[in-house]
Amino acid sequence: MNPLFLEAIQRQTEYMTRRHFLSKCTTGIGAMALASLTGCFADKKSSQEQVSGIVRDLSRPFAPLPSHFAPKAKRVIFLHMAGAPSQLELFDYKPELQKLDGQLCPPSLLEGKRFAFIKGVPKMLGPQALFKQYGQSGTWVSHHLPEFASMVDDVSFLKAMHTDQFNHAPAQLLIQTGNARLGRPSMGAWVTYGLGSENENLPGFIVLLSGGKAPDAGKAGYGSGFLPTVYQGVECRSKGEPVLYVANPEGMDRDLRKASLQAINDINRIQHEETGDPETISRISQYEMAFKMQISVPEVMDIKDEPQWVHEMYGTEPGKSSFANNCLLARRLTERGVRFVQLFDWGWDSHGNDPSNALDKGFSTLCHNIDKPITALLKDLKMRGLLDETLVVWGAEFGRTPMQENREGKQMEFKGRDHHTEAFTVWMAGGGIKSGYTHGETDEIGYYGIKDRTDIYDLQATILHCLGFNHEKLTYPFQGRNFRLTDVHGKVITKILA
Repeated sequence: MNPLFLEAIQRQTEYMTRRHFLSKCTTGIGAMALASLTGCFADKKSSQEQVSGIVRDLSRPFAPLPSHFAPKAKRVIFLHMAGAPSQLELFDYKPELQKLDGQLCPPSLLEGKRFAFIKGVPKMLGPQALFKQYGQSGTWVSHHLPEFASMVDDVSFLKAMHTDQFNHAPAQLLIQTGNARLGRPSMGAWVTYGLGSENENLPGFIVLLSGGKAPDAGKAGYGSGFLPTVYQGVECRSKGEPVLYVANPEGMDRDLRKASLQAINDINRIQHEETGDPETISRISQYEMAFKMQISVPEVMDIKDEPQWVHEMYGTEPGKSSFANNCLLARRLTERGVRFVQLFDWGWDSHGNDPSNALDKGFSTLCHNIDKPITALLKDLKMRGLLDETLVVWGAEFGRTPMQENREGKQMEFKGRDHHTEAFTVWMAGGGIKSGYTHGETDEIGYYGIKDRTDIYDLQATILHCLGFNHEKLTYPFQGRNFRLTDVHGKVITKILA
């Protein structure tokens, strides 16, 4: 690198940031304030920090770190059906609800309750599905998921999940970040912060989207919050450029890109020497990761080299954007040591005003689109010996009501259900989870959980437990106190553990 060129860039960066002013113009008080702002116990010019008793090298943010105890799972695949599919049409079989179909809802189910759209007195809606029992566990599964029904003895169901958020964005934030408001780190960010990654050439946390739209919570659902930004989810695509803007622009070859990044990182190191801000080291790591990703990401995202039988098993079509392609990519990413893979499939908001997801219209197509890929993912992981060390989680932000939605008090054109906080179903499989087990039970119409109720924080605590963490001890200092994913809540669901 030309020293004159570097010196010119350095001179241009001599500006008075707030932290620069603090470090130049104050002594003890300024240093204490700076430490509080950065949430770091590191020496000002050190590239290390100590948080929760673990010393980490900030220049290697994805270096593997020890968990609190021996983990059963090494990685997570979280399948989030954004919009919330109806548990009453998939897993929670309620023959009594069928007998009430078309009758007016009892007042006791409405008093003191808040709904997103229901007004007045709606009618009860019987299951829009046929159910059968499958496997040695005798688990009830609807006709919408015939492929998945063959895997029930490999999964555990949480059938009395509940939440306190009935709108999509805050409910998605709650399940993904532990808080219904913006600003908290997502689960994937916490996991990669706590464990690092097994492959430093790939991001530790990768996000894959399908359904034609991002989740309602947006990128905050997989952001890093107050953790270093390097731990935020990296959105990848199965169609087109795998990661937007990671490729070299026209006229810049790889050697020139490397030299440019070296110059930028030299400046960032100088700034870190000046301010001690750990986010500067994080920025350096992000540039270096982007350079590595130019080679590693296109290779892992190209599914064309998979055998034909694998494509047939998943129902994948190389070059297209689909949930099936994303499930296969999830296997490829975990196989290469990515710590947390988050899939969002949008479009499950079955209200009854949209035929694309109404229970008597498009809902069956949505189920068909996920049935084969999810089954293939579980079978593929199991066949490759990866399921025992990979935790697979399927769920959504809330459930659906036993009543038919009557938006603005009017009968809907199609059959749909409103958002429901009191009961919904999540299932888990793989690392550390019992097979063929059902935990929790709802009442005879699927309105309330009446046995072994669990909430969002319990689910998060259990996921962290499978990864070897005491959820109360995986913390990060911010604004004067230690924060954690589960805030001040959550208990590990011990009955679901293997």
